[in-house]
Amino acid sequence: MNQFDTVHTVENNFAKSNSSYLKAMFGATGVMPLWIADMDFEVAKPIQEALKKLMNRNVYAYEFNTGEVFKAISDWNLKRNNLKLHPKSFVQVSGVLTGIGVLIRELSEKGDSIMVQTPVYHQFFKLIESAARKVIQNKLKLVNGRYEMDFEDLERKFKTLNVKSFILCNPHNPVGRVWTKEELQNLVNLANEHNVTIISDEIHSDIVYSNSQFNSIASVEKSEKHIAVIGSPAKTFGMQSISNGYLYIPNENFKEQVKASVASLYLDHGNILSAHATIAAYKEGEEWLNDLLVYLEKTLNWVESYIQKELPEVTLYKPEGTYQIWLDFSKLKLSDKALKHLVVNQAKLALTPGDWFEKGHTQFMRMNIASPFSTIQKAFQQLKSAIDNRVDASFKETTASDNCCSC
Repeated sequence: MNQFDTVHTVENNFAKSNSSYLKAMFGATGVMPLWIADMDFEVAKPIQEALKKLMNRNVYAYEFNTGEVFKAISDWNLKRNNLKLHPKSFVQVSGVLTGIGVLIRELSEKGDSIMVQTPVYHQFFKLIESAARKVIQNKLKLVNGRYEMDFEDLERKFKTLNVKSFILCNPHNPVGRVWTKEELQNLVNLANEHNVTIISDEIHSDIVYSNSQFNSIASVEKSEKHIAVIGSPAKTFGMQSISNGYLYIPNENFKEQVKASVASLYLDHGNILSAHATIAAYKEGEEWLNDLLVYLEKTLNWVESYIQKELPEVTLYKPEGTYQIWLDFSKLKLSDKALKHLVVNQAKLALTPGDWFEKGHTQFMRMNIASPFSTIQKAFQQLKSAIDNRVDASFKETTASDNCCSC
């Protein structure tokens, strides 16, 4: 049996299956939790061993080794992506969202505009608005069933809307695009022309499938003023609850400015458990990751085939990266409330509502497929049964909350 086939039943209080969260988000508790972007797999053995070794010391004095962490990240990116990153250009933060929040404040003033490409990870909106900045949307456009950047709209808004910074999601959550070198170069050229700084969230950079190639913003020509949020091993190695975040800032002066701000808030002191786990992941976790990518891609290909054969009224925008899939249910011609009822109450699935990522996407949902294959099969079989027995589009019952989880 494949190591990723194991269905774990260990007692936990994970957010995705927490009954209080499920009740608040979906109005139901007896549902398969496939909404939060984390994995249902055991972490790689080297990570387990590193953590066990620390636990067995039974002494937890102050300990700092960010230099070794930064070298491990640099070595990993050189090997995996042929990307040369200088270890001294990193800044540690307590998490990716913390890092982006700091950067927003360093790169703009209250009232300034920050651009995002929608539909996009919902926490970007919160980070921008809570800092008293304005969200400017550069909507992705669908071209022959594939999401692309709308450069004409982007340039027009750069010129007219006082955009100070641009938050890029690469690979993109939720649509799964892995941006090409040409697309990134066009973006950098426009940003440079209009004095906009790009913050590139690259936390999913290692989850890329066989027909695509990840390109960091740091690999693009004339990108020296822009910032790669290298992220953390959280998404790659299933370490969401113990991982730190890392910013890569090639401009030395700005790096020192950000580093000073982070230090002033005492956000630069990472957990030693995270540090040792991160080093183990990047030094010894490659074989595990390669096996994971094969497993996820097989699951993804099965999902694509199943939808084509059994669920022709559901549209899958097949991702090039991430372990999220973006589903369009509009061909079912159900009301929004009827669709929620079908998915939650009939199919017994908790999927992330599409309007979290952009208002109006009420007929879309995001689904996490980083679970044992048997779990994903069961989920789609339940969905098929629910669709085959769906209720009329005039259904009026309210089932799911509009609350939004921070995970």
